[in-house]
Amino acid sequence: MNKSTTLIGLALLLGILTGYACNTLAPSADVAKDIAGYFSILTDVFLRMIKMIIAPLVFTTLVSGLAAMGDSRAVGRIGARALGWFVAASFCSLLIGLVIANTLRPGEALNVPLPDVAAAAGLKTSTLNLKDFITHVFPKSIVEAMAGNEILQILIFAVFFGVALGHSHTQSARTLVKTMEEIVEVMLTMTNYVMRFAPVGVFGAVAAAITTQGLGMLLVFGRFIGSFYLALGVLWLVLIGAGYLVLGREVFRLLRLVRAPMLIGFSTASSESAYPRLMEQLERFGIRDRVIGFVLPLGYSFNLDGSMMYTTFVALFVAQAYNIPMTLGQQFTMLLVLMVSSKGIAGVPRASLVVVAAVLPMFHLPEAGLLLILGIDHFLDMGRTVTNVLGNTIATAVVARWEDNTERRAA
Repeated sequence: MNKSTTLIGLALLLGILTGYACNTLAPSADVAKDIAGYFSILTDVFLRMIKMIIAPLVFTTLVSGLAAMGDSRAVGRIGARALGWFVAASFCSLLIGLVIANTLRPGEALNVPLPDVAAAAGLKTSTLNLKDFITHVFPKSIVEAMAGNEILQILIFAVFFGVALGHSHTQSARTLVKTMEEIVEVMLTMTNYVMRFAPVGVFGAVAAAITTQGLGMLLVFGRFIGSFYLALGVLWLVLIGAGYLVLGREVFRLLRLVRAPMLIGFSTASSESAYPRLMEQLERFGIRDRVIGFVLPLGYSFNLDGSMMYTTFVALFVAQAYNIPMTLGQQFTMLLVLMVSSKGIAGVPRASLVVVAAVLPMFHLPEAGLLLILGIDHFLDMGRTVTNVLGNTIATAVVARWEDNTERRAA
């Protein structure tokens, strides 16, 4: 275990102990919330620094990789393979969640009063529709897209820019490509500086959550949390097994390399926080920049395996909590609806909850059921985030191996 992983693990443990002590000693819930606010400052600062480097890092790595590629057919081939893997992984995630939620039925064990059926979760489900998603993908201003860290918009612009730069054979174009490559090196060095603050951000995130909610909340919903993490464990086995079929024993070396970014993602419940370090470790694994720079940002928008699992699991949990029976046909229909709806969640605040809130009324399930889990959502988010990181790690490595095999056959 390297120094970074050790420090993050210690920060996670210290955050739990500190949060528990503050929650126990705080005279009231309001005081605990105020204390948690101070811990959150550490996490907010760390995540702001991460957001500060995400847009230029994605843009420069993708442009330099595509410009060096110089073949638009290769771009289409890599994109098609990536999207094919993403769809298959999403379906597996949703299906596993459906099977385990039906088997363990965690909603039946709920021992707290249900909220008023007329209550609303307060989530803006209007942000989730196909028309807005398709138009939102294409930026009207790259400056606006970078200011808002709109990864998918940055990716679209960078693809056009990188391919155009690759087809330009002037001296100025070659100079610009070299400049982009140098900027990538600078951004990676800057990333190393920012990631030194990761243990501090992890400590703040965990301490704030425990201070506010306490460990008691985990016990009340213990069966639900345990069932969800068991489902995630099964999904991990499926993803790693699929990776093994393509990568062989190398998949285990890959998992060892990405321990630190996965732990960062788990502790902060933010996939973005793991992105810079994940890029570095994928490069160490031997994946070329052009593949990482294209597949990884695409995966952050379309390949959220943990979030997929969460949507189907929570929807069935709500049905069980309200004792609303659902036929197998209805459940499979809901699975397909969730699979399509979830592809528009990039950039939507509390995206997984928004998807579930939008889909529940379609099957006559009360949106108010989401209020049952809002208190523990942070702890669930930790699990789905680290699973998203794992899913994108394996997807990037698999697509890279397929691309290498294609190029060797062509040679």
